[in-house]
Amino acid sequence: MSDAMSSSPGASAPLGTVTSYRRAILNTLRGSSGNLVEWYDVYIYTVFATYFENHFFDEQDENSTVYIYAIFAVTFLMRPVGSWFFGRYADRHGRRKALVLSVSLMALCSFVIAVMPTRTTIGVGAAVILIGCRLVQGFATGGEYGTSATYMSEAATRDRRGFFSSFQYVTLVGGHVLAQFTLLLLFAFLDKPQIESWAWRIPFAVGGVAAIVVFWLRRSMDESLSPEQLAKIRSGADRRSGSMRELFTGYWKPLLLVFLITMGGTLAFYTYSVNAPGIVKSAYTDDAVVATWVNLIGLIFLMLLQPVGGLISDKIGRKPLLVFFGVGGVIYTYFLITYLPKTTNPFASFGLLAIGYIILTGYTSINALVKAEQFPAHIRALGVGLGYALANSVFGGTAPVIYEAAKESDRVPTFIVYVTITIALSLLVYVFWLRNKATTQLDIESGHAFEPVGAAK
Repeated sequence: MSDAMSSSPGASAPLGTVTSYRRAILNTLRGSSGNLVEWYDVYIYTVFATYFENHFFDEQDENSTVYIYAIFAVTFLMRPVGSWFFGRYADRHGRRKALVLSVSLMALCSFVIAVMPTRTTIGVGAAVILIGCRLVQGFATGGEYGTSATYMSEAATRDRRGFFSSFQYVTLVGGHVLAQFTLLLLFAFLDKPQIESWAWRIPFAVGGVAAIVVFWLRRSMDESLSPEQLAKIRSGADRRSGSMRELFTGYWKPLLLVFLITMGGTLAFYTYSVNAPGIVKSAYTDDAVVATWVNLIGLIFLMLLQPVGGLISDKIGRKPLLVFFGVGGVIYTYFLITYLPKTTNPFASFGLLAIGYIILTGYTSINALVKAEQFPAHIRALGVGLGYALANSVFGGTAPVIYEAAKESDRVPTFIVYVTITIALSLLVYVFWLRNKATTQLDIESGHAFEPVGAAK
């Protein structure tokens, strides 16, 4: 792997030069723009779920909200499949091609949801089509995470890997910000009955159009796999790249590590950034606009924290941030879930969210890089994507529906214990399995992250 991203096949520039930083910035922007749109498409579902659920399930059914969030959870079953397909594809055909394909699938499904008939027209068929679209989007999202995490880590200059790779979660959270902002914008011009009647379709259409724009941007990205490696794959000389056999026989320990790193982090992420905004919305049932503003400002705060966390990790290492998250998550989850539903002061609600988001940043800002550092280039996208997707499917995507079910059965304390224990288990991994500033696979390929720039060979 060359020390810097190339603007043309085979070209390279020394790390730390102005050219390499410019290339890193341009490629990060191109790569993260697609991440932004794909996660916008993911989150418009949860943000607008309460407004369109009656178009797919009987409003007289008291479990309709659980059903609509169950669809959100079911889509996570496709993420490991997507991670396998796109990870193999990215390791064998290049990161750029995989990222272009994933965003194309997201665009197609968003357009379908925007124009599809509802329950009153085709009955149960509406829910079937919705589930089908969300399954395909889950498949695409499974591929997006591992491939974009790999690409942004490889695109970064070695001394700023934490900073540049943090933009994966800047744009991931940014997708949620845009989804919340879209809701706020609709409320500025329409009332709640109009949104529930037809305007819920608008954000899905916007997501489809935006994905087409990103399709064009991603086609102009530099490829992070070297021309030599791609040539070996095409000629048949390299049969290890993107191989499940290679992953499970040669790299099962890093794969397990990625799963365990992700386990507590992904559950905390969905608890703090999906369940918590939903709790805020429920606490302000008579003033949806206030709730939307609280959630929007909170998520913007979380988004802006990501580069800060990345920069800190470039100075002190990755492990201290993960340990900070683990300790904070174990202590704070009880306070967030217990007191947020009782809080009706907007400033207090934001304060509770903000503390949680500061803690969460210890994981979100660097988790993509930490995972990418575990694998060599020929198996990186598959290893990162599959390890993440398996943990994400079990612990992350199920968090909203488990919380809703716990709330319906008056067992929220049980949910709090579940989240706290899961974070604690990941904390043990951070403390006893990870070594701070140790030489990683990315260091071997592109220079050690914590050596002075002038010392790079």
